[in-house]
Amino acid sequence: MADARELLDAGERLGPEELRALQLERLRASLRHAYEQVPFYRESFDKAGIRPEDCRSLEDLARFPFTTKADLRENYPFGMFAVPRERIRRLHASSGTTGRPTVVGYTENDLSMWADMVARSIRAAGGRPGDVVHVAYGYGLFTGGLGAHYGAERLGCTVVPASGGMTARQVQLIQDLEPAVIMVTPSYMLTLLDEFERQGVDPRTTSLRVGIFGAEPWTEQMRREIEERFAIDAVDIYGLSEVVGPGVAQECVETKDGLTVWEDHFYPEVIDPLTGEVLPEGERGELVFTSLTKEAMPIVRYRTRDLTRLLPGTARVFRRMEKISGRSDDLVILRGVNLFPTQIEEIVLRTPGVAPHFQLRLTRTGRMDSLTVRAEARAGATPEVREAAARSIVTAVKNGIGVSVDVEIVEPESLERSVGKIRRIVDLRPRDTGQG
Repeated sequence: MADARELLDAGERLGPEELRALQLERLRASLRHAYEQVPFYRESFDKAGIRPEDCRSLEDLARFPFTTKADLRENYPFGMFAVPRERIRRLHASSGTTGRPTVVGYTENDLSMWADMVARSIRAAGGRPGDVVHVAYGYGLFTGGLGAHYGAERLGCTVVPASGGMTARQVQLIQDLEPAVIMVTPSYMLTLLDEFERQGVDPRTTSLRVGIFGAEPWTEQMRREIEERFAIDAVDIYGLSEVVGPGVAQECVETKDGLTVWEDHFYPEVIDPLTGEVLPEGERGELVFTSLTKEAMPIVRYRTRDLTRLLPGTARVFRRMEKISGRSDDLVILRGVNLFPTQIEEIVLRTPGVAPHFQLRLTRTGRMDSLTVRAEARAGATPEVREAAARSIVTAVKNGIGVSVDVEIVEPESLERSVGKIRRIVDLRPRDTGQG
């Protein structure tokens, strides 16, 4: 895309050596800021026998201790902030479904940097100034909606702040307001597709040409289904509130070969999730991020629990990360067999009569673990089609993953959704025994 190269910002135009020099300068400043202003980091660094001035190269970052979600929760609500509370211009928080929420804060400069990164992401996805952008991520404490909103405005787009829910109304808005870009979770995009077809509207006839999907792992098969059923380019966006929100990394529409990490602001590492050792480029492990320019809440070696690998840059100077294949804390060990929800998703997506919405329910009878795949039927699927789908999934999981599971085909839209996402794993096993 010749015009895309002309639109690159100053950060995207850096050469490799310039980038590394900038990263080191910003990393050293961020480590100093965290150490001097956040008691948690001062204690953490001191305990590890390391100080900010010991970071003389990017490789030295591996000597610093990790930050985990548990650390953020233990310092709830404002203990991780590095500026006076009066300088905070916005607060976001996780849902807190598995404990205390994690609260993140932003200064005016943080919000501006975040908007810049989302604007860069939308442009890399194929969006342009003047485009209408339909934002169907949830608004509120979740970073998705407002992050996408202000980034699109920063790029010079017209924003439709649709938020989540009211699916029939969203379909009407897309037809009436003619957006070129939609930003939404991939699972909710498939719900919108089903609603278009239920209303008798061909999804391929809409004004949409780019879909920017994030907030949950999704597979290449899901990409193909969305692109074929909607005649759009479907690209991935990555972020998490603890690092900033959406806009940490973005797939470029001209290559669609993984997410380009905006390394001038967020420094990535991939580690062995068991040992914590930094892995060479190209090896798959757990993604770790260190912020380079955040003021309110600098983050040092944050363990995301997301599984991926780092690869050389293609469309940009920055390195790429592969699509998230799952989370280290989503690994299900079922009777000695390792499986991730994305493996089940690939099977569900290719099964006729089943919608791409599913949930895994883990139970235990005596000492035996059982897994039930609950998948939504497509609208209009007959009982015979549903029974055939269930048998097909059982066979595919056994043959492809090597474990026996039960399958329930449930009614369309019957699985509980939150912020456009379905809770993938429901673990009903006794808590004291863990995964077996």
